[in-house]
Amino acid sequence: MRLYSKVDVMEAAKRRIRWCFNEFPNIICGMSGGKDSTVVFHLCLEVAREMGRLPLKVLFIDQEAEWQATIDQVQRVMEHPDVEPMWFQMPIKLFNATSTEEHWLKCWDPEAEDRWMRPRVPYAYTENKYGTDRFNALFGAIVAKEFPTTPTCYLAGVRTEESPTRFIGLTSTRTYKWITWGAQLNTKLSHYTLYPIYDWSYTDVWAAIHKNGWEYCSIYDAYYNYGVPTRNMRVSNVHHETAVNSLFHLQEIEPETYVKLTQRLKGVDMAGKMGKADYFPKELPFMFASWAEYRDYLVDKLIDPEWQDKFKDKFAKDEEMYGDTPVASAMYGVHVASVLTNDWEFIKIKNWEATGEPYGIRRKKRGLAAWSNLDPKKVKKPKKSQS
Repeated sequence: MRLYSKVDVMEAAKRRIRWCFNEFPNIICGMSGGKDSTVVFHLCLEVAREMGRLPLKVLFIDQEAEWQATIDQVQRVMEHPDVEPMWFQMPIKLFNATSTEEHWLKCWDPEAEDRWMRPRVPYAYTENKYGTDRFNALFGAIVAKEFPTTPTCYLAGVRTEESPTRFIGLTSTRTYKWITWGAQLNTKLSHYTLYPIYDWSYTDVWAAIHKNGWEYCSIYDAYYNYGVPTRNMRVSNVHHETAVNSLFHLQEIEPETYVKLTQRLKGVDMAGKMGKADYFPKELPFMFASWAEYRDYLVDKLIDPEWQDKFKDKFAKDEEMYGDTPVASAMYGVHVASVLTNDWEFIKIKNWEATGEPYGIRRKKRGLAAWSNLDPKKVKKPKKSQS
């Protein structure tokens, strides 16, 4: 259930950020170059200036294969006079969804410096001393390494509108004191991630940007002109399992970036030239009797033998959960897309499962299963009324 207050989302976000500055001696603002992190940055900057807490630390983990327009937006932020930049351009690895041969992009690999997408900025953090080379794990690792004795709040632009599971996670479980709208990075070190615009809609985000005249990543304008749905307007890394759609537009919007990427990573040009109809088919090829048959054929022909059992096990579990439900057809479509993007971590499937119908089906089935496993002898009967 949603509860609405008389305070608008802008003022509510500023109050949350002020509270964070009062609670934590160290504040870091996360930056991705996207619209949400752009809004959080400007709100944090305003509060930091108001409270005498400048310069504002801003953190960006550069995945190398980024839109140039995204990098331009990040650079505008990082070189703001009131910002202390924490721009990480260091060796990490990212999954490559476009190739069955080259499974990873080794970002900022010293041995591939002649093929880097662009030079490093002079003030970048270039040494990976954080114990992990995986993107999602780096945020907590960086804060732990750089600020081991300082309670720290990392402020980021995550919103509950984007998925039901995120809505429940950020509104029902305490993260810090009574706050639910965040995540724990390292409770022993008093490191937390908090999301001050968690209750904003995407229209709130764009209203704030335009009313305040804040600069934003120009890729959004190009996406809008192409008719790309709002939920698919990705301005970050362009080759992993949830971003392949970007390649179909990258070659037209930023042809120089596209050419550099094809020289940097195998499979990119094939994926970009195939287009949506071939890469994400919506019609079953005539030679197959069902989407399940088509999916299984793709697994046998496209997936490395060492990964095939993992795919098959996951698909069998999904069919048991969703196969007799109204979302079965959508499930097979996601399975096919996962195979075509070599998504052996099942990120696309997890994202689909977090949406409304699959999430509701899963909760209902697990609830019924839990109820059926109860011992009737141990179930307490309701007391009779004494009136």
